[in-house]
Amino acid sequence: MSSIMTPEGYRSPLTIRETEVAIKEVKDYFERALAKSLHLTRVSAPLFVKPSTGLNDNLNGVERPVAFGIKEQDDDVAEIVHSLAKWKRYALKRYGFHSGEGLYTDMNAIRRDEDTDNIHSIYVDQWDWEKVISREERNTETLQYNVRKVYEALKDTEHFIARRYNYIEPMLPDEIFFITSQELEDMYPDLTPKEREHEIARSKKAVFISQIGKVLASGEKHDGRAPDYDDWELNGDIIVYYPVLDIALELSSMGVRVDEEALRRQLKTAGCEERANLEFQKALLAGELPCTIGGGIGQSRICMYCLRKAHIGEVQSSIWPDEIVEEAQAHGIPLL
Repeated sequence: MSSIMTPEGYRSPLTIRETEVAIKEVKDYFERALAKSLHLTRVSAPLFVKPSTGLNDNLNGVERPVAFGIKEQDDDVAEIVHSLAKWKRYALKRYGFHSGEGLYTDMNAIRRDEDTDNIHSIYVDQWDWEKVISREERNTETLQYNVRKVYEALKDTEHFIARRYNYIEPMLPDEIFFITSQELEDMYPDLTPKEREHEIARSKKAVFISQIGKVLASGEKHDGRAPDYDDWELNGDIIVYYPVLDIALELSSMGVRVDEEALRRQLKTAGCEERANLEFQKALLAGELPCTIGGGIGQSRICMYCLRKAHIGEVQSSIWPDEIVEEAQAHGIPLL
């Protein structure tokens, strides 16, 4: 049964109408800050793609995309995107972007198999971004440089909103802390991955946990990652401590993308080498796509964090089980 956390004594300082105004302020400011920080150009992006292209993100490999037939194309099937991780790389080549240049877009998705709670919804809204890099820049230094740029935009946004609304005090530290998933396991060997995230986030307040998707010394993964976009050695998550719910809150997943060698290796490790025959993967293996770095940044989660909301449904309109709506209302959590 679905359940939510209901912080004792929680009451939103903003009405729903005031919240809607504040949401736009957060999104507008962060979007501009991100584009400036990473030298990105906004582009349009698809809501759905054909499965045969291989462009859809298969996430952990078990989530079912929402699909529908197309009347004017002999009932060809299209899938609602899970993310734009692969499409962005294809677009960079097609639109003529060069090294050091990048794009960003509003990504809207439906993840029908999501388990909903205070920070998860079946509706997903992200800023998806991608930037061309040279092959020589496929390294940890490039990854950490871009993590700091994203974090800088996040800090600037929090300070801006704190100036606009007097109930908000900035919480983010000056610097983000870097740690690998293996170092984190070594630090907390008796905890689950989510418990480790909570401990390191509570300790450091803002952390980038890298090398997500690879198998750790324990024989387990810290978390799942599709094998055909991020290089598991050069990726990670930006996580902050969120005291409103006493949780580690993931705000962004990002990484240096696979090259030919990493794609072959990860497809084999994941047991899905057949994906090498899809259009996107074939183009990548043929060396037809640029080397890139990119990621997704949760729009609703950033609004939730900056406005100190207790539930993601306070900053986005989605569908929730009846009992969740009733419980939220009873505890002063107004869902949109």
